[in-house]
Amino acid sequence: MLTRVVKMHLSADFIAEFKILFQSLQVKIAAFEGCQGVQLLQDEHNPEVFFTISTWDDATTLENYRKSPFFQQTWAVVKPNFKSKAEAWSLLVP
Repeated sequence: MLTRVVKMHLSADFIAEFKILFQSLQVKIAAFEGCQGVQLLQDEHNPEVFFTISTWDDATTLENYRKSPFFQQTWAVVKPNFKSKAEAWSLLVP
């Protein structure tokens, strides 16, 4: 099992749109082969900072998702609205 954490610092004017976008896509992401679930969290002190936390069967299923047209299309909408480069970690339970 692999947990993927992605930190995104978004432009203030994109936040409302991003929340709606994520809500509309969350079920599709969770239904992607190998995904065990995904959630969105917003920083308590900086409302422009969001984290997605997703759980995957393994690194291969995560990489298949990242290479999918679905992800590429979604990322193309979100990425231009970053205030800084996204950060990501793939974590295993020891």
